[in-house]
Amino acid sequence: MAPALSFPVIDMGLLGGEERPAAMELLRDACENWGFFEILNHGISTELMDEVEKLTKDHYKRVREQRFLEFASKALEDGGDDARGVKAENLDWESTFFVRHLPESNLAELPDLDDGYRRVMKRFAGELEALAERLLDLLCENLGLEKGYLARAFRGPRGVPTFGTKVSSYPPCPRPDLVSGLRAHTDAGGIILLFQDDRVGGLQLLKDGEWVDVPPMRHSIVVNLGDQLEVITNGRYKSVMHRVVAQPDGNRMSIASFYNPGGDAVIFPAAALVKAEEAAEAYPKFVFEDYMKLYMRHKFEAKEPRFEAFKSMETESSNRSIAIA
Repeated sequence: MAPALSFPVIDMGLLGGEERPAAMELLRDACENWGFFEILNHGISTELMDEVEKLTKDHYKRVREQRFLEFASKALEDGGDDARGVKAENLDWESTFFVRHLPESNLAELPDLDDGYRRVMKRFAGELEALAERLLDLLCENLGLEKGYLARAFRGPRGVPTFGTKVSSYPPCPRPDLVSGLRAHTDAGGIILLFQDDRVGGLQLLKDGEWVDVPPMRHSIVVNLGDQLEVITNGRYKSVMHRVVAQPDGNRMSIASFYNPGGDAVIFPAAALVKAEEAAEAYPKFVFEDYMKLYMRHKFEAKEPRFEAFKSMETESSNRSIAIA
């Protein structure tokens, strides 16, 4: 396994001073060559993050732990098949629930959350939404795109992105050789902001054919780029495979917030990032909702066939139009 010593960590506090060019260059390199980076001094208070962490871990202990233990005992029976006959290699050793923020919140509808946890999660989501939009504008600056270009691309005809949070716990696993915490995949959407446990690791990304640890850091936010940003940047920025390795000790907290295009958003490479001689080989154009339908069937597979499938559909549609004309 490759060492994580060079993993990109960006101090956003430097963006307001004379070290801004160096910080922006680090951001550019992270987006082009890593698909992941970690940010410090991001503007979300440590007090809020501590409260989110405490309430999330308390909620797991109070509500979800027993359910997970029942799942876990069945999952490892009979050589790793669960009660549904699913092989262990096709299972994820995680306990999760999902919160939708945009276009409409479902926070009030989720069972088993107390009012204090709902209020804190709503506040945290608002901070993350603002941070995601700030980061998108920094990416625009590095790409030479007009400020707000990426945010507008995500909003689509209805003018609203999709934004939601996956709250996960990765409990201790007695057989990490048999089951993954979360199988390797790229993220389908736009920009992902992760508040992860600073004491229990396990998140890894694939770089240059080697799995690299994403280092846990207190009060940091881990950022990774999804498939849609790879398409819009015409491959300049990359979404990368990542996974969670199950750990024999410790219960890892993971709160991943996905700032994605609206379902009706039409995604395609920004014209400014497609050279004339490369137009025929540009990334495809599609509706985000259609991409998600394909992704859900092939999440734990390489992203390239998904891009190629839409490219083929685009070519077939173009050929039909020419034939009709």
